[in-house]
Amino acid sequence: MSNNLTKREIVLEIYQKTGFPQKEVQTTVQMALDIVQNALSEGRNVELRNFGVLEVQVRKARIGRNPNKPETEVIIPTRAVVKFKSGKILKAKLKKLDLARVDKRGAVAPEPPPPPAAEPPPPPMGF
Repeated sequence: MSNNLTKREIVLEIYQKTGFPQKEVQTTVQMALDIVQNALSEGRNVELRNFGVLEVQVRKARIGRNPNKPETEVIIPTRAVVKFKSGKILKAKLKKLDLARVDKRGAVAPEPPPPPAAEPPPPPMGF
């Protein structure tokens, strides 16, 4: 099971916190994502204060190799990529992240369950 945050989970959390209709929240979230996507596809950077910046960068053309046929050179064309640079608040929160719980793929292991509570001793028997 993936531990990624999905658009659906974002919609549900906003719905639970605001009480706005889910359909309205879903439409608003999608609208925001479309605006970000359109700006990036036009070559504009997207700055979200205290969260981070999505930056369009151009990667130069280069020569690569096909691992299955190393003797064959492959030309990798110039292309645009998106780089994310974290903002102040996000950087501060990431410093507090328990790195032991994050695996190589970036997935966070679930919190271990708390230890079971000790059972109270039985009441004394009165005779």
